[in-house]
Amino acid sequence: MGKLQLVAAPTFKFKVGIPVAGGESVDVVMEFKHRTKSGLDEFIRARDGKTDNESFMEMVIGWDLDDEFNAENVDLLLENYIGTALATYKTYIDQLVQARLKN
Repeated sequence: MGKLQLVAAPTFKFKVGIPVAGGESVDVVMEFKHRTKSGLDEFIRARDGKTDNESFMEMVIGWDLDDEFNAENVDLLLENYIGTALATYKTYIDQLVQARLKN
């Protein structure tokens, strides 16, 4: 069993199921920015009026895809796989909240 650190690591990785039209979702490992409770609250409040691309770039700092992680490729991913932004957002929030519940 691991020992709890009072200050969490600045990032964490988790699989996001990317919905694919006409098929099953495909898991992609994303590297997320960790946020504290107050940081998460602020992120959620500040999301209003932002594009999916802007919110995505504020949550994710990398991915396990052959393509480089950058704004242009994020745009391409979100344009081609419409459910990606919502799936990523839900996974991000779930992981931060579950991490709180488990500790």
